[in-house]
Amino acid sequence: MQVTRAGEYAIIGLLYLAKQPAARMVMIDEISEAEGVPKSFLAKIFQTLAKSGFVKSHRGAGGGFSLAKPPGEINLLQILHCVEGVFALQKCVTDDPECVVSTTRMSSCTLCTVFTEAQNRVNEVFARTTLTDLLQPKPPAAPPSKAAAAMN
Repeated sequence: MQVTRAGEYAIIGLLYLAKQPAARMVMIDEISEAEGVPKSFLAKIFQTLAKSGFVKSHRGAGGGFSLAKPPGEINLLQILHCVEGVFALQKCVTDDPECVVSTTRMSSCTLCTVFTEAQNRVNEVFARTTLTDLLQPKPPAAPPSKAAAAMN
């Protein structure tokens, strides 16, 4: 599982809006330039976000985009589901499960149990992390070293 560029850009764009005063409208050009995101791709992503109620689109002079709800009410899981759909670590943890090894192992596969637990934990982290949380950055976590990962 990997968050796509669309998911990443959606979060970056919404985070940019969350940093603005509530009444301020922001054009796609501004977000694109400030965040280094391709304008046409961001515009397409924002259409999806507007249809799903994450942003409001305002036309005319002084128009642009604004958040449709407070940043504390928008979590990463909602954003990713909106832009990417439901994502999964493995096919066996989806609504339409399929085991890469064999369909007869689905009911007794202990590996699927591990994938399910990992998927649940990833979803929990994304669900509890809101845009407000991201406005108060924490120091980045160091990626696990190869040696430490191999020992665990």
